[in-house]
Amino acid sequence: MKLSEIGNTLREIRVTPVKTLGQNFLHDQNLARWIVQQAELSSADFVLEIGPGLGAMTEPALATGAEILAIEKDGRLADFLRVHFAGRRLQVIHGDALEFDPRRLFQHGPVKLLGNLPYYVSTQILLHFLAQPTPITVALLMLQKEVATRLSAQPRSKDYGILTLIVQAQYRVAYLRTVPSSVFLPQPDVDSAFVRLLPRAPDELPAHDHELFVRLVRRGFSQRRKQLGKLLREELTDWPRAAAEIGAAAQARAEELSLEQWIALTNFVQPAGPPTAGTDLTERFAVVDKRDRVTGAAPRDEVHGNNLRHRAVHIFLFNRAGELLLQKRSRWKDRHPGLWDSSAAGHVNAGEEYDATAERELFEELGVTTKLERVAKLAASERTGQEFIWLYRGEHEGPFVPARAEIDSVQFFPLDAVAQWIDRRPDDFAPGFIECWRADRSRNERASQNNPA
Repeated sequence: MKLSEIGNTLREIRVTPVKTLGQNFLHDQNLARWIVQQAELSSADFVLEIGPGLGAMTEPALATGAEILAIEKDGRLADFLRVHFAGRRLQVIHGDALEFDPRRLFQHGPVKLLGNLPYYVSTQILLHFLAQPTPITVALLMLQKEVATRLSAQPRSKDYGILTLIVQAQYRVAYLRTVPSSVFLPQPDVDSAFVRLLPRAPDELPAHDHELFVRLVRRGFSQRRKQLGKLLREELTDWPRAAAEIGAAAQARAEELSLEQWIALTNFVQPAGPPTAGTDLTERFAVVDKRDRVTGAAPRDEVHGNNLRHRAVHIFLFNRAGELLLQKRSRWKDRHPGLWDSSAAGHVNAGEEYDATAERELFEELGVTTKLERVAKLAASERTGQEFIWLYRGEHEGPFVPARAEIDSVQFFPLDAVAQWIDRRPDDFAPGFIECWRADRSRNERASQNNPA
């Protein structure tokens, strides 16, 4: 949309741009097309656009055939977009991006994020949508130049700090170009910049405790001019040895440590341990017949390799809001790596019973205990991987301590979001979980029919 068209449209829909709300409308069409080109969109892509305004980036994005979900805070602009792009692959949500639940994006599969973020909340929006786990595979964002510089900063610079490290620990950040204020109406008081964020590969950086990493970074930058040895006394008592091990000077300040050194420092305080610790391919499982009677025992690899009938448990943990905890299986798992699964699950070992296994697996995988209730028993079949499964339910708010050998991440999800996700993308889930989900839903439906309100 040209500059003159923007002015006329704003008058027609009675919108007076408010700088404090980030209402600066992009009128450089070439720049808008260039931005969309960086996303490499196609008709197979799902795009989340934050702050579409009058659709400067929406128009070229829709031209690629991509499906777009746009979140617009101003109701008048949201209504304009619905009318202007009627019949196109666009859904417009009138609302605050910070109030949108990112968990509802998983049902759309990999998501590309586009946005001209309001300056006053850009950092909050960034962290809200890119917090792990997330289905967002690339973020292309217009930001205040100062924020973009902080995101892409390098050690020993004045812009390098807490935000830099928190984001760069999970994303590779590229500062693509500076954008002058003259391409916006009204013109902001400062220049903008365009950045691209790509998730790091799972093995790109050493494994570490992310919460501890963030805590150390925040404490280290709490007083930038102080030496780290003084600021981190409560976390580690032998700073000279830690500094030597991570290759830092004994007098180092926070801004002098690289991302890799901060991670090494985190592992010095609390070693992450080998990712496959606890995985034992010779672990012996109870082997059963078609009526679930124990007939013997065999190692894990033999049971799975020969599709022998065996026993397993699955656990659904709920929080007080009624949301279900799901785990994303570790990439080191021998079956269904990287797929989403029940809160906790595991095999019944030789000489072990279902109930004891459920308690053990809950603690080993998530580091918690709680009262568990038997829900349903599933027969062994191809869909369950020849496992007889007892499904359990329990309640726990966390925090959880996921076992790295088993779990990549955990997240609570609203039940309706899980249902929609399974309908749209069943291949995102381990088959055994889907069977347990169906059994749990059937049980709830029967209970509702037997006990009508």
